[in-house]
Amino acid sequence: MTGILGILLALGLLIFLAYRGLPVLLIAPLLALLAALLSGAPLLASYTQVYMGSLGSFVVLYFPLFLLGALFGKLMEASGCARAIAQWIVGRLGSQRAILAIVLACAILTYGGVSLFVVAFAVYPIATALFLEANLPRRLIPATIALGAFTFTMTALPGTPAIQNAIPMPFFGTTPFAAPGLGLLAGAVMLSLGLLWLERRAAAAARAGEGYGSASAPVAEPPPKSLRPLAQGEGYDLMEIGTATKAPPPGPLSALLPIALVIALNYLFSEYLLPALDTAYLASPLYGETDLQQVLGVWSIICALTLSICVLLALHRSRIPDLKSALDDGASAAVLPIFNTASLVGFGAVIASLSAFTLIRDAVLDIAPGNPLISLAVAVNILAGITGSASGGMSIALQTLGPSYMALAQQAGISPELLHRVTAIATGGLDTLPHNGAVITLLSICKLTHRESYFDIFIAAMLAPLAALVIVIILGTWFGSF
Repeated sequence: MTGILGILLALGLLIFLAYRGLPVLLIAPLLALLAALLSGAPLLASYTQVYMGSLGSFVVLYFPLFLLGALFGKLMEASGCARAIAQWIVGRLGSQRAILAIVLACAILTYGGVSLFVVAFAVYPIATALFLEANLPRRLIPATIALGAFTFTMTALPGTPAIQNAIPMPFFGTTPFAAPGLGLLAGAVMLSLGLLWLERRAAAAARAGEGYGSASAPVAEPPPKSLRPLAQGEGYDLMEIGTATKAPPPGPLSALLPIALVIALNYLFSEYLLPALDTAYLASPLYGETDLQQVLGVWSIICALTLSICVLLALHRSRIPDLKSALDDGASAAVLPIFNTASLVGFGAVIASLSAFTLIRDAVLDIAPGNPLISLAVAVNILAGITGSASGGMSIALQTLGPSYMALAQQAGISPELLHRVTAIATGGLDTLPHNGAVITLLSICKLTHRESYFDIFIAAMLAPLAALVIVIILGTWFGSF
């Protein structure tokens, strides 16, 4: 009993202290050791052999994805491509479709591999100007950005280079395009429900006479002066913001090309190019005694992002005022996120090593004995909610329970592709609780509080993905992976 209380205490403190803003790099190992201490496990061995071993394994496997993703996002930002894409979408849809325009701008950028934090910073000034012109409540801006950046492009759409879509691959031997039909369906459900909610909220605000600013959410500052309207129907001049280059802004097609290449090359490498190679050498001890199926997904994303970065530089080098600084910032931006996530993985590994965890594991596995998809979805959601991290919660669940779910799925005739998609979608539910770092950062960027804007984030970025998850589990159970 003491061991279980220790695990629950450690998890509770992790939520509380992360919400209070303490760094995960510090609190995760300390709380892991607290759980070990209360369970009677050896502290030093738990730290050096279990915690650090799992942390190191995660970094070894996924650091190239974090690094290349951060570099790609930073170069898209520095070259003006991110803003050019957002401006192009806004110009086509206009202020009367402001919510849809911002959601699509965020979705295209994140689906192409741009970090959601970069997207939030890049799109917020555009959303501010557009919502002001349409006289929509600014309190809806965070939920609008969250719907486009935190939901279907992160977990559902097949081929997305998001880390949430990459982590399940080595566990299940899948590719980024696992269960594409179910992924597209889940993405459509998330997008439709989120848009429906936000549009209804905007309409209700209009009927109540609430405009861009209100007593509860006054206008903190006007939009930047460089967000000046262009000719009727042409949107806004956004290119002066955040760029010191005198080169002309990129056109929409050249700005979109690197993003399109990430998706297309990811598919080509995972389905055709890499499987055509002779990779028998992977079975040797030098290369980890593995096979192509275990590394195919990671390799395909590495190749796709690398080539897309090269194309981006070839097309837009002249628009990047300081390439060295952009590369340095991109590389630096990869370090903290991967070590935060890896720290949570180490925390989960220590918890899983404790004897008391066997009781918790058995309880989770017994949630739906005949359908491991339900049990898997619940476990991933709970752990993502506890850690406030989609990737962290998924990593803990798969590190501790992945082999068990794979065995149960094989017994039930469930395909690894379906396990992959359910796992990825499940990360996008309870991870959006108030202590989630992305939520806190987004509200900070938008200069709003949880009280003003979190309820709409809760509906658009938590309940809508959970509804999509239920539909995927039902259809996957009836019809299998498609």
